Amino acid sequence: MTLTPRLALMLTLPPLLWAGNAVVGRLMVGQVPPLTLNLVRWIVAGLVLLPLGWRALRPLAELARRWPYLLAIGVLGVGLYNSLQYLALVTSTPINVTLVASSLPVWMLAVGTLVFGDHPTRAQFLGALLGLAGVAVVIGHGSLEALLAVRFVPGDLFMLLAVVGWAFYSWLLVRPPAHMRGDQRPPWDWAGMLLVQVVFGLSVTGLLAGGEQLAGAPPIRWSWTVAAALLYVSLAASLVAYRCWGIGVAEGGPALAAFFSNLTPLFAAMLSALVLGETPQPHHALAFALIVGGIVVGMQGRRVR
Repeated sequence: MTLTPRLALMLTLPPLLWAGNAVVGRLMVGQVPPLTLNLVRWIVAGLVLLPLGWRALRPLAELARRWPYLLAIGVLGVGLYNSLQYLALVTSTPINVTLVASSLPVWMLAVGTLVFGDHPTRAQFLGALLGLAGVAVVIGHGSLEALLAVRFVPGDLFMLLAVVGWAFYSWLLVRPPAHMRGDQRPPWDWAGMLLVQVVFGLSVTGLLAGGEQLAGAPPIRWSWTVAAALLYVSLAASLVAYRCWGIGVAEGGPALAAFFSNLTPLFAAMLSALVLGETPQPHHALAFALIVGGIVVGMQGRRVR
């Protein structure tokens, strides 16, 4: 299967929108507590999805029979990843967070091999290494000495955990259990499927946000900027990005999608320069060349099923 312009667009839009999500998340530090931000984000997204996908919530027996799988993808895709990302942005920067996320191809290949029995080709493995090399260049500011002296902040570790969870989420989308395949799959469209994920994900997201408030988190400091930010993360970075990602993963496979996700640091650096004044440095150019090179090489290792 060739990489069509439509597939390239479906796999490029999510990194762009998620880079914007990282920048917005950084802007919201001190204005919206991170776990509360994720809760409000998905409540708004769920309300928008409800008129489109409400049929997926009926009958309840269909959900009850599939609840372990639906809970898993809801927690991994809606609850865990986004909560950890917003937590990461409290102590880390959008560029750092998205660069840590660039290790996704390695984790995607590892999960595919160890859990789903999908062994990577040499080209995929080389592409993943090139992407990691790009991450290392930026983390070390283009210096091996600086790279060896790097000390990760808590936010970087939060993001690493989020990425591992996202790798499992992506594989579960294309390798669901038997009751979610073929004739046994409920007749849910994309809106219904995403709404179900949001409902199950909110069960955990609500608990996390509640714990955050009990721990003494400050209330939301409402303003027009905060309202606009919430609309962006709820609609663009959630509904549009997740819809495109689902199409891209289904048509191109998790491994190819993971290589495209490495575009997120490129977009994050550009947006950070425009919004936060964090100007990219010369070593970023080398890193981005390695990351894009990893995408090109990894694409050669795609296998058609």
